[in-house]
Amino acid sequence: MPIQRGQRGGQLQSSLHWRWAAASCIGTSHLRMGTRKQDAFSVMRVHSDAMCAIVSDGAGSASHGGQGAVLVCRTLRVNFRNWFKQHEFLPSDETIMCWIDQLRDHLSLVAEKRGVTRRQFASTLVMLVVFKDQVLALQIGDSALVARKEGVWEAICWPENGEFASTTYFVTDDPEVRLHIYRFDRKHDAFALFSDGLESVALEQATQQPFARFFDPMIKPVDLARENGRLAELSEALARYLHSPALCDRTDDDKTLILVSCK
Repeated sequence: MPIQRGQRGGQLQSSLHWRWAAASCIGTSHLRMGTRKQDAFSVMRVHSDAMCAIVSDGAGSASHGGQGAVLVCRTLRVNFRNWFKQHEFLPSDETIMCWIDQLRDHLSLVAEKRGVTRRQFASTLVMLVVFKDQVLALQIGDSALVARKEGVWEAICWPENGEFASTTYFVTDDPEVRLHIYRFDRKHDAFALFSDGLESVALEQATQQPFARFFDPMIKPVDLARENGRLAELSEALARYLHSPALCDRTDDDKTLILVSCK
C-alpha cells in the first residue's frame, strides 16, 4: 500500500545535489493509429532546496488528452515555482486543492474555446516534490511513484484504477477530483515516476511491489553520475531504451519514466 507518513530520520542531502534522467516516447499503438503522444512530464529545481517531478498521461479516449497532460505539468510546475519564491515550507493540502480547482477551471476555459467539453482534456497526475528533508507526493489516476530506501524499492503512489476494467481517474473528473496527497519525512535516496505504459514491466501486481530487477539497473548510472541536475546523455540513453523493440513488444502504450537520485 502507498506510504502515508514516515518517521523523522537524519538530515539527508539537500536537493541541490539531486540528479535525474527523464524521457518519454510515443507508444506503437499511437503510431499505428496516427495519433499523438498522450504523455507529458516535467522535472526542475524550483528552489535551491527543492525539486519537483511530474508525469501526466492523457486519456486515450479524450480528443485533447495529450494537450491536457501538457497543461497539467506546466500549471503545477509554475504553481510550485512561484510558491517557493515566497515561502520556505511546503504548501498546505488546502493550497494544493485550490491549485487543482484552478487547473480544472483553466481546462474548462480552454475546452470552451475549442468547442469541446473539459472531459476531452482528461489526464492523470503523479507528482513528487522534495523540499529539504520533506517529501510531498500527489496522485490522480494510474501513473505511479516508487522510492528506494536502504536499497529496497517501495511504492508511494500505486496506480489507481476505476470501477471498471481499463478505467482510471482524471484531473477533469466530475463532480470532484480524486486527489491523493502523501507527506512524509525523507529517508529515501532515489525515486522513479512513470506513466501506466510501464506498469506491466515495473510493478508486481500480486505483491504490489516495484520490480527491483527493473529499477536497480535503471537507477545505477544515475547514482554514479558526477553531475547534478538533468543528465542529458543518460536521458538520451533512456529515450532509446523506451523506444527499443524489446520494450515496445511488451507494451504498446506511451511510456514516460523519470529517474531521480541523490545517492
